[in-house]
Amino acid sequence: MHWHTWNDEAFARAAERGTPVLVLLEAAWSRRCQDFRVGPLADPEVARALSEHCVLVAVDKDESVEVDRALRGSGWPTLAWLDPERRLLHRSGAVNAQTLVQTAEALAAGRSAPAPLPAGDGDGLTLELADDVLASLVRSADPVHGGWGKRQKFSHPEALHFAMVRWSQTGDPDTLNLVTRTLDRMQHGAIFDSVEGGFFRYAGRADWGAPHPQKLLAPNALRLQAYVEAHQALGDASFAATAERIVEWMQDTLLDPETGAYRASQDEDESYFAQTSRAARAAHGAPDCDARIVTSSNAHAICALLKGGLVFDNEEWTNGAIRTLDFLQDKLVDERRGVHSYWDGSRNLPGQLQAGAALLRAMVEAVHYAGENRFLGPALDLAERTLTDHAAPDGSLYERLDERTAHGDPGERTETLPANSAFASALLRLGHLLRRDDLVERARAILSAFSGDYRRYAQQAAGYGRAVDLLFHPPVHVLVVGDSADDATRALRRAALLPYVASRVVQSVDPAREPELAGRLGLTNLPPGAPPTAYLEQGTESYASTTDPTRLPSLMTRLERA
Repeated sequence: MHWHTWNDEAFARAAERGTPVLVLLEAAWSRRCQDFRVGPLADPEVARALSEHCVLVAVDKDESVEVDRALRGSGWPTLAWLDPERRLLHRSGAVNAQTLVQTAEALAAGRSAPAPLPAGDGDGLTLELADDVLASLVRSADPVHGGWGKRQKFSHPEALHFAMVRWSQTGDPDTLNLVTRTLDRMQHGAIFDSVEGGFFRYAGRADWGAPHPQKLLAPNALRLQAYVEAHQALGDASFAATAERIVEWMQDTLLDPETGAYRASQDEDESYFAQTSRAARAAHGAPDCDARIVTSSNAHAICALLKGGLVFDNEEWTNGAIRTLDFLQDKLVDERRGVHSYWDGSRNLPGQLQAGAALLRAMVEAVHYAGENRFLGPALDLAERTLTDHAAPDGSLYERLDERTAHGDPGERTETLPANSAFASALLRLGHLLRRDDLVERARAILSAFSGDYRRYAQQAAGYGRAVDLLFHPPVHVLVVGDSADDATRALRRAALLPYVASRVVQSVDPAREPELAGRLGLTNLPPGAPPTAYLEQGTESYASTTDPTRLPSLMTRLERA
């Protein structure tokens, strides 16, 4: 294919031939533009159709600012189809080879360009599924005290997270009120231990009273994340105080100094927790702890501490979370049998999807929050191994490895929606970090398997709604490129991470220290000596770059409201 520059000759040539002009707007630094060049544009049938049916013009957006301003869509690459008089006929972002051929043929014949079919069309997945899950959560929640349930009251932090995401996209006050009401009533209810911090397992009354006198790591870690997130988004000081009290209890009571990981729970003891002062409790004697290191619970703690370490500027939380993750990866991952569920001096219960999903998310969050790119390889290995070893015939994943032989019929599977949804969400984020569209499509197949029966999971469908929303609202991807020891690079990273953005992945690359990763991400066309820069993309398009940390918040949130 022959590409003209933007000039009168190209449009005169189109007038002679009676064909449209296809203008390709590109950014030299954009990996998405590079992918489009070596992908759809390299297809032989595309080359034939474009050469036959149009005149091709390539424009570097930095060299032709006025053309870019006049023709650009939401980002780069932009395909702008013009008639010889330079009137716009059609505009799109990157499309597949089939759509390119059909568009060239249609516009050359004077017809309208065809609407591209969405990926996975006909698989039962639509954004309305996420809306349906949210509507059910709002409808079934306690309108006075928040949470769900009339006898035993649970907070369901996953539902609160999903509600926060949807509120950030729609601005719906009822959705936000559900979150703030639940968090506020919980922290002032008896379910919160005002003496030593942390939450009891569940409440026996609708007003968060009559708590079950036992504290578990997993629900506390998930509630910690909910309070940190709400404080990040809303600035509520009481939510910050509650988050800090949860961490205080986790570290004082559950942290195992030998492994750097957290024990599973503090045992039930009604008389101990009835004491109203630390001195009285010390005199009584604290209940024992379940000393097992549970993979999924610790993975939840890692994610919450990484987020909290950022929001509260607490390096101790961040470093502790990475130490915990190193322990899990070293002791509980088996290349042959998958992720084990817990450690008690040796690893136990291999091949559990719930554990693998939680650990995959923790690895992805370590890349995102802490810039720990060394977890990318293990995360990809874990993802690909799980997709192979746990694959069910309908596209979903079996909860345990032994289910592949126990259940030949996918209709007989165990209740796996929460674990499947958690794995799909982590897989989507990993796919965006690695620019691996195949991982995104595998996540879609997992979610599609439950599109007909997610409603029966009630509040546990919240994770499914969140994953579906993430599929249809790809995260803003911020790639920070620069010397990792440079204060300017650090400032860009912090600016990219600190504001509340519902769907975002942040990745940092030091080309000098990580040349292989830089090459894999397409960072080969950057000018030598370039200052630390943040590059932003979403879906199949790059849409901004900046060296100014103060610009990042507005650039990230410009696409937030749907």
